[in-house]
Amino acid sequence: MQKSVFEWYGQEFVALSDEARSGGSAHDQTRDIFERMDLELRKEGVSLIGTVRTRLWARDTSARTRGSRARLEMLANSARSSSSSYIDPSHFESTASIAVDLVAMKPASGLTKILQEYDPPQVPLRYSIYGPLLHLSGVTSDKPTLPEQVSDILGRIGESLMDAGSSWSQAAKVSFYLQRNESLDEMAKLFTAAITAPIAELDYVLVDGYSAIENRVEIEVTAVA
Repeated sequence: MQKSVFEWYGQEFVALSDEARSGGSAHDQTRDIFERMDLELRKEGVSLIGTVRTRLWARDTSARTRGSRARLEMLANSARSSSSSYIDPSHFESTASIAVDLVAMKPASGLTKILQEYDPPQVPLRYSIYGPLLHLSGVTSDKPTLPEQVSDILGRIGESLMDAGSSWSQAAKVSFYLQRNESLDEMAKLFTAAITAPIAELDYVLVDGYSAIENRVEIEVTAVA
C-alpha cells in the first residue's frame, strides 16, 4: 500500500493507493482493500469516515460492477464520498481485479462533512464539502462525440459548483480520465476553450473504459467551497 500525508488548503490529508490481494471475487477484493485502508487511516488519526474521494480501478467491466457495489457497502452513511471508477488492465502490477485510490481528510475542530446527493439519488454522490474544499464525483456523458460529451459534462459540473456555492474560478484541481483512443491534445483544447478561469492543477490520464460503453471521458473536480 502506498501512503502519503500532505497539507492542502490548510487541512491535512492522507492519500492511499493499493491493489487487492490476488484471488477471490472482485467484491471480496474491494472489501479487503477498504478494510486494510481503514486500519492504515487509523494510524494517522482518521478513518473511512474522513474519506473525501475514491477512485476504483477494475480489470474488466464485471469487476468494475462488483467492485463499485462493494465500495458502496464499505463507504455508507457518513463515510460516503465523491467517487469515480475506471476499467484499465494496464493499471495493475499483479493479477488482482481491483485497485483503489483514496483520499481522506483528518478531522478538525468544528468541521462536518456535508453530503449532497443527486435528485433523484444515484449511485455516486453528487458532491461532498469538508472544510474548505468541495469534492465532485466524476461526471460522464452519453452524447455521441467527445466535444458534445465535454460540453455536457462541463455544463453539469458548472451547475453542481453553483449549487454548492462555488464556481469554475474556484476550481483547485481538474482531472480528465480520457478513453485511450481519444486525443489528449483535443481534450485540452476543448476544456481551455470552454473554461477560461486559471486552474492550478490539470491532470490528464488515459483509461480503457467506464461504467457505460458510450463514455469517452470522465471529469473529476475539486474546488474551494
